[in-house]
Amino acid sequence: MTSAHRTPDWLLERIAQGELPPAELAAARARLAEEPDGLARLAALEADTRATLERLPPARVAREVEARASRLESPRPFFRLSPAWGLVPALAAAALFVVVRPAGQVDSGLAPGDTQDVTRIKGLAPQLVIHRQAAARPERLADGAAAGAGDVVQVAYVAAGRSHGVIVSVDGNGAVTLHAPEEGDTQAMPLAPSGTQALSRAYELDAAPHFERFIFVASDAPFEVAPVLAAARALSGKPDASSAPLSLPGNLTQVSLTLEKHE
Repeated sequence: MTSAHRTPDWLLERIAQGELPPAELAAARARLAEEPDGLARLAALEADTRATLERLPPARVAREVEARASRLESPRPFFRLSPAWGLVPALAAAALFVVVRPAGQVDSGLAPGDTQDVTRIKGLAPQLVIHRQAAARPERLADGAAAGAGDVVQVAYVAAGRSHGVIVSVDGNGAVTLHAPEEGDTQAMPLAPSGTQALSRAYELDAAPHFERFIFVASDAPFEVAPVLAAARALSGKPDASSAPLSLPGNLTQVSLTLEKHE
């Protein structure tokens, strides 16, 4: 049996990376197998991923990060995470987590005739994706994963069709940091509607105790950064700061990922 539906690029990436819930992943793979070129597209994506890793092995990138980070000046007091300024976005995308599109696929992730609504399949919501750089290979960190001072992490998001977003973090000292958009911007950043998108900088965790919590706030329309920062600051320092939602309007979707800090 064949299907007129063509799996969009953003979903093909998530299938290849295994980033869907098990039942949803199985259903997506079954639909992909019914498409005339579905399995061939998946194989091409996986082959390109392997080729990229061969060209830019994670151990090499880890050495590059360490070498460049050692030349950095001390960060400004505002930051409790030290930006790894020398980590080029292309290296972050290729080595900290790999999102590679086969030649000829469109950046929008939408096949001809598809609309933006395809990103709102049942059960799909915005999410944060965080990888920790390691000598052997990048390690994806789940909510509640252990982390420590000196860990270099790459933060990424999946917009799932939302158009604008803000990413902040709160730590065990009660400090709040704006990760996206850039410091000084007053409006939420425009989001790439599909695929996993890395922020332009990786970060080195500092020695703040107990936890580092990253929060992604997204919406279908532009919104201001200030209310998100105000909500994060209102939450910081409270006993439930590592898990409680921000107090924000209902039109804003929020997801978070907390890293448990250890000595």
